[in-house]
Amino acid sequence: MLDSFAARPSKTTIPLLALKTSEFKAWLKKQNKSTAAWIKSTGFKALHGDVCLVPNKDGCLAKVLFGRGDGTSIYSWSALPGRLPKGRYTLIGDVDSALAEQATLGWGLGTYEFTRYRASTKKFATLVWPESCDRAKVERTLSSIGLGRDLINTPAEDMNPTALTQTVRDLAKEFGGECSVISGKKLLAENYPTIHAVGRAAKFPPALADLRWGDAKQPKVTLVGKGVCFDSGGLDLKNSAGMKLMKKDMGGAATAIAVARMVMAAELPVRLRLLIPAVENAVAGDAMRPLDVITTRKGITVEIGNTDAEGRLILCDALAEADTEAPDLILDFATLTGAARVALGSELPALFSSHDDVAEELIAAGLAVGDPLWRMPLHDAYRRHLDSRVADLSNIANTSYGGAITAALFLREFVSYRKHRWMHIDTMAWHLSGRPGRPAGGEVMAARACAEMLQRRYGAAT
Repeated sequence: MLDSFAARPSKTTIPLLALKTSEFKAWLKKQNKSTAAWIKSTGFKALHGDVCLVPNKDGCLAKVLFGRGDGTSIYSWSALPGRLPKGRYTLIGDVDSALAEQATLGWGLGTYEFTRYRASTKKFATLVWPESCDRAKVERTLSSIGLGRDLINTPAEDMNPTALTQTVRDLAKEFGGECSVISGKKLLAENYPTIHAVGRAAKFPPALADLRWGDAKQPKVTLVGKGVCFDSGGLDLKNSAGMKLMKKDMGGAATAIAVARMVMAAELPVRLRLLIPAVENAVAGDAMRPLDVITTRKGITVEIGNTDAEGRLILCDALAEADTEAPDLILDFATLTGAARVALGSELPALFSSHDDVAEELIAAGLAVGDPLWRMPLHDAYRRHLDSRVADLSNIANTSYGGAITAALFLREFVSYRKHRWMHIDTMAWHLSGRPGRPAGGEVMAARACAEMLQRRYGAAT
């Protein structure tokens, strides 16, 4: 995505003027008659997404007008690099830092392609970095989103638990952090029994990647991401349609990785910890069975009501470990329930939080950067649906209603939620259909919102 930018204008660089709908008429009156007549003839009114190619006297492209509408969405810019004639463009007019960030983020996201298995055939226009742009922020955001999308889009054979944990190792190396990985039977020796139980039947061994970065004296922020690299459903096998997109079931891990990368690249003054439990939920002779009982890392016993509710099992061990350090904030990401998608659709992640202050901060940050979430309730009365006759709780509710809430309540059992700030994000991590800047496929939904919230909470605003 960063290949679609240039450091400086060339002799043939074309001016690009972004106009709001509300300011267009006043601007048009100031243009000469021939230019105004041309613009009127094209039907350009500076509506959202409008483009007008303005020629010079020789018929060559003199400048481009772009309609911003009256909104501030970065995605309004995302169609431009593929829609404009190939060449180099530079923003003109009153380009403040907010507009520069909006334009460059949207432009970069509009050029994303997943090219691991086939070469790109698209030709994109190039944008000159605006002088008012916080280039470092845009670059780390685009690079981190691109990494997260690539991880989700990669098939499970190549994005298996070993490969996913190697990504965390590589991230630690890139930013000078420390990373340890516990895998296979060592998970039992180190008391991560539910991670092991979910992943023990797969070809690639289950693992837990643990990255630490930053000054230990700074506030502790711990990110946890569900890394189910493929979910067959286990012995409670999914049907073929239900399995179709299950390479994306590590989308929570990819989102946590993207947020961690943005935090480290921004050098936020925090003590960051990233925990990625990575498994494949497979079917084999040693797969966990319905009604098995597992004693978790926290000592809570869990009856397996359904082997397809495996994400919360690997998260519960990771969350229990995160909780031991009493961090200022624990934030977990997971493609956890279809119920959240029924409630909010595929594009709006569900947010659950034990503390109003951080929930409000995250909602506000998401709205500010155009990466929204919707808060849902941790309704205590529904905890009874997780009761088991033989264990402390079941991993699946005894009702089909409120599934996103009961899943969040299950996770809440493994954190000291009355003392520690904890947030859980239930995300689709996938665009079912493509739009500019949001191609069909993997997406790290809420990553920009979380990075903005962490920036506001722990560092100077940028």
